[in-house]
Amino acid sequence: MFNPYEIMETIHMLEEEKLDIRTITMGISLLDCAHGDTRILRKNIYDKICNYARDLVKVADEIQLKYDIPIINKRIAVTPIAMIGGAGTEEDYVSIARTLDEAAKEIGVDFIGGFSALVHKGHTDNDRKLIASIPEALASTERVCSSVNVATTKAGINMDAVAEIGRVIKKTAELTADRDGIGCSKLVVFANVPEDNPFMAGAFHGPGEGECVINVGISGPGTVKAALEKVKGKPFDEVAETVKKTAFKITRMGQLVAREAARMLGVPFGIVDLSLAPTPAVGDSVAHILEEMGLECCGTHGTTAALALLNDAVKKGGVMASSHVGGLSGAFIPVSEDAGMINAVEKGALSLEKLEAMTCVCSVGLDMIAVPGDTPAETISAIIADEVAIGVINNKTTAVRLIPAPGKDVGDEVVYGGLFGRAPVMKINPYSSKDFIDRGGRIPAPMQSLKN
Repeated sequence: MFNPYEIMETIHMLEEEKLDIRTITMGISLLDCAHGDTRILRKNIYDKICNYARDLVKVADEIQLKYDIPIINKRIAVTPIAMIGGAGTEEDYVSIARTLDEAAKEIGVDFIGGFSALVHKGHTDNDRKLIASIPEALASTERVCSSVNVATTKAGINMDAVAEIGRVIKKTAELTADRDGIGCSKLVVFANVPEDNPFMAGAFHGPGEGECVINVGISGPGTVKAALEKVKGKPFDEVAETVKKTAFKITRMGQLVAREAARMLGVPFGIVDLSLAPTPAVGDSVAHILEEMGLECCGTHGTTAALALLNDAVKKGGVMASSHVGGLSGAFIPVSEDAGMINAVEKGALSLEKLEAMTCVCSVGLDMIAVPGDTPAETISAIIADEVAIGVINNKTTAVRLIPAPGKDVGDEVVYGGLFGRAPVMKINPYSSKDFIDRGGRIPAPMQSLKN
């Protein structure tokens, strides 16, 4: 039970510290929609999504009004489309993406994820066709998000897929050049992808999930920073304890919303994702949390250690508040979506190399990073290879969302607005990785994969 002090404290978090529920995401299995005729498949997909999710937005709005808790996004995640696409063509997959978009618009959700393929050990024909269709699919839809898993600790790294996805990212940027390459903001490349992730662009409803489920992603960087302001100059033991206690309170609110939404919709509650997800708004930044620990600017020496403490303490506090924790769970460091990260890049304190080091201890990876538009596809693939290698060796989820900004160079920026924010174009290493990427094949799984 909440005591009166805790209730007032939560109200203060909501009103003054930008605490919110980042997303209610409904996961829907489309496995029973599979059909060899694309027209019938599309109808099956559209009808099932609209049937299961028809009240999702209404219920989220009712919960928001009832508890006065901001719910920023309502989203849907579906079975990876490559699993049900049948023997169609690239054009068929584009038409399926448009059907997903139409269903999302019909029920009023912000995004729909699951235009995805799992190719960490090899490609099926369906995988190849879906991946090839991604640029056109993302260019011709508004709400569809896509992901590709190219590596796992058990399987190693599929370097053929890594090479291919570099070319796909380049083409996606080119097809959305009139919008600063925004298509790339809806495409994420994973290692060790979780199957219950409510956050876009990587959300999908894994094959091990049930028929339908409600997952919730929380937020609250501003709340954590405000809590740390009260322990300024104190030892790190006290810093960690403060973050833990704050994460516990945030997660309890997330679990309340998740269970209420599940009850009202008549579907099971899945997980709470504990991730601290920043926004471009001032006061809602993970970078500012790190600076509150004593760093003059995010990216300076000590940043990785501070992020490691934050990520660990968030998880420890969250798992005490909910028995069903999943997704990514920790701290996100997307450049374009975090005002403090943007500032650090513009000041020259935060480089791509330092961001890569930080991803060793955070929840995801190189996220929403703009690079020069003339960056070769092989270089993009090599950046992805480096990042997924961190995930494979450390048995953790890592991911990459890169934007080769068309017609732009270091010092320019891409501007999207909303949650996607803006991103300064970052400098990359100028030396070629082409011969490395052209080798193809598979980087074998590491020794730590042999756990049986």
